[in-house]
Amino acid sequence: QVQLVESGGGTVQAGGSLRLSCAAAGVTFRSYAMGWFRQAPGKEREFVAVINWSGANTYYADSVKGRFTISRDNAKNTVYLQMESLKPEDTADYYCARGRLEVAGKLSGIDYWGKGTLVTVSS
Repeated sequence: QVQLVESGGGTVQAGGSLRLSCAAAGVTFRSYAMGWFRQAPGKEREFVAVINWSGANTYYADSVKGRFTISRDNAKNTVYLQMESLKPEDTADYYCARGRLEVAGKLSGIDYWGKGTLVTVSS
């Protein structure tokens, strides 16, 4: 059974940190790029970060650049999102996804999504 399972969400005060994890099971992991997206209440899902298959290339949305770090451990079939200096506007459901990395840093051909983990940042 194919699964992408996010964890690590929670409630944190502004300025705090969280680390999200996305564990892959039943799906090829190391050959694909992985991305994080988020969706705030009443808003469309938006791109957060993407990492290529080896971890050598990463891209970020301007809104999180310098605060968030995406990484992966192919031996553990897991991708991470380290979030620092969190702001109330970072409050959202965070989703991981598997796809292919385009030259422009876009994750395309997404074929699997996780079910999300909620991050709430209080002011």
